[in-house]
Amino acid sequence: MLRLTVTDEGATLHDARAPRLPVLRHALSRDPGPVTVMIHGYKYQPGHTLHCPHGSIFARRPAPGQPRVVSWPRHLGLRGQPGEGLGISFGWQARGSIWQAHQSATKAGEALADLLAELRRLVPTRPVNLIAHSLGARVALRAIAGGKTGTVNRAILLAAAEYAGTARRALDAPAARLTQVLNVTSRENDLFDFLNERLIPPDSPGPDQMLGQGAPDLPNLVTLQLDDPDSLHALRRAGFPIRPPERLVCHWSPYLRPGVFPLYRAVFAGDMALSRLRALLPAETAPRWSRLMPRLPGRTASGPLSV
Repeated sequence: MLRLTVTDEGATLHDARAPRLPVLRHALSRDPGPVTVMIHGYKYQPGHTLHCPHGSIFARRPAPGQPRVVSWPRHLGLRGQPGEGLGISFGWQARGSIWQAHQSATKAGEALADLLAELRRLVPTRPVNLIAHSLGARVALRAIAGGKTGTVNRAILLAAAEYAGTARRALDAPAARLTQVLNVTSRENDLFDFLNERLIPPDSPGPDQMLGQGAPDLPNLVTLQLDDPDSLHALRRAGFPIRPPERLVCHWSPYLRPGVFPLYRAVFAGDMALSRLRALLPAETAPRWSRLMPRLPGRTASGPLSV
């Protein structure tokens, strides 16, 4: 594991004064496996007593008693054993107001793009994968679009707090066309998507929706609705039993739900190709609010709360 934090100088070593390059080069030399970059979302802050991602979701053994915390590296198979590759805990300033964090995510995306370019120079043939939650998806998408073609092999976006239009432009950029992206959404996240659309304007004029509801139709993007019974049944038959949802509203379900990480590991390893996932999963997701307000006879799919 390598812990990096975005500062005014870019992505630097967390709590260390040493330059990044020699430490990164040494870490890469210790294991020839893939590189997995983990990116948190809103409300985390590296170095914070309670909200440091390096000591919680990105730690192999998070401190006990923290709510909504599971070890991403441990569940992704980054346990420090030979062949597992290098895990990078990527921290950025995501506290403060949602508008401050949104602006900070843009800066963090630029720092991540620089890191990814350095990784490609050091290990040009090694797989590089990203996994990002919430506003971390904005960080990941900006970095993917800002690099060179093939810099990122696969990316998994969890309850992405990003507009579909922004995602389309990022994933349709020349640099991103070889990057395979799994967009994990759920109607459990509808309230958070709705609030984001009310608080943060889209990057471009015109109507737009969060990626969880309006995912663009792109050859390198597949959407999984994690609370859809048909999707869960198809995944169970394919060998990935994921527990059904237990809450009506939950922003953290894509990494807290038992059974999700074996699927993510399989996607990163190439054992579950996106083409196969596309064939297994329904072509469309359920409409917004359908979990909170199940469709009644005579009501349109949009319902009175649709936006």
